[in-house]
Amino acid sequence: MKPPAAAGPDELTAFLARLTTVLLGVSGEGAEIVDRTVTTAARACGGEATLLLVPDAAVLTVRTPGGERTTTVRAFPEVFRLDRVVAVKALVADLTAGRVGLAGAARRLDRIEAAPAPYPWPLKLLGIVLFSLGFAPLMQPTWYEIGTTGVLAAIAAALAVAADRLPRLARVLPLVVSVTVSVVTLVFFADTPARGGPVLLMLPALFFFVPGDYLSAAAAELGAGRLTTGAIRLVYSAFLLVQLYVGVLLGLYVTDTPARALFDVAAEADLPRWALFLSWIVFTAGTVLAFAVPARLFWPLLALVYLTVGVQSLVTKLIGETGGTFVAAAVLAATATLLTRRPDRPPRLVLLLPGFFTLTVGSLGMRGLTTLAGGHVIAGFRDLLQLVTTVVAIAAGLLLGATLAARSPQPEPAP
Repeated sequence: MKPPAAAGPDELTAFLARLTTVLLGVSGEGAEIVDRTVTTAARACGGEATLLLVPDAAVLTVRTPGGERTTTVRAFPEVFRLDRVVAVKALVADLTAGRVGLAGAARRLDRIEAAPAPYPWPLKLLGIVLFSLGFAPLMQPTWYEIGTTGVLAAIAAALAVAADRLPRLARVLPLVVSVTVSVVTLVFFADTPARGGPVLLMLPALFFFVPGDYLSAAAAELGAGRLTTGAIRLVYSAFLLVQLYVGVLLGLYVTDTPARALFDVAAEADLPRWALFLSWIVFTAGTVLAFAVPARLFWPLLALVYLTVGVQSLVTKLIGETGGTFVAAAVLAATATLLTRRPDRPPRLVLLLPGFFTLTVGSLGMRGLTTLAGGHVIAGFRDLLQLVTTVVAIAAGLLLGATLAARSPQPEPAP
């Protein structure tokens, strides 16, 4: 194969800087995709690139036969525009295969950056509600939990959609949402212990904002040796979790509810098994709409969700919950890594996300903190210990699965 003609250092640096900015903006699950994609694009244009990454910035150095350039880019890491991840993978695949040159790739990147979200705001609102409703049976398999979640998730989703247009609200969105959900729950829904603990009623509506994905991504980055990105992401995850926790406490103060009301006891189950099975369909549909995933990927994502849930349930019965979570994460990561090898397949991040959410790590942190605040010390520390164990199990499983399924490095051709 004829090596690609080297692009000029200024043109290539400008393109790679914009590509890095787009990727940083959707890198809430980790930094690996940014590094790999940018370096691949640089080689496709006859240059080399190195990145020094932190979660919200990168120092990019580009080398070509015409010279070397260094620049810094910044972007806030999120996971709410996964359509861009899909589009960028297709762009880099075409660039690598020689189907598009640097100028054409730059124009396509213009379109990716300028493109609106694939779903209008009413569908994003619906997606967040469905996302929460699909998660609700994991907290309490009761019809009351489903009904309560429908109301609370609609409120939370309305605030999330409003934050897309109000930057000031976006800065404090987790706190505002948790205060609002806490107040509404304590005033209207947590009227008797027979309904279950108040936090169990709140959590499904807050699940969209709980940083379980950031926590596990941080642990995975630390395990993979990316100490700076992992440590920073871990601190940020803890900050988001504490914002949600403080919001729940503020709800107690506003409603003059005693802290001991934050007990963590589930109501008696009354949902049939078919409802629990179908909840994952609702959950996956919500994930597609809420995170701007192309609709054509619904069925592959649903299959991976059921695979993850099935493996976790089966292995948990055999060796316990931690083992089940570890094996499920490893199987999910290995399957997603194998499926994403071909350039025409979806990116690994998109394939991982819905299955990852089924492992529900972030909710444990919220339950632990609020249970401690309610004075239930033993139960609170039990949840927090389970949080730490589950985060490490998921991260180790994802790392193992990706390692086992990764391609072996190809030997360099002889000169």
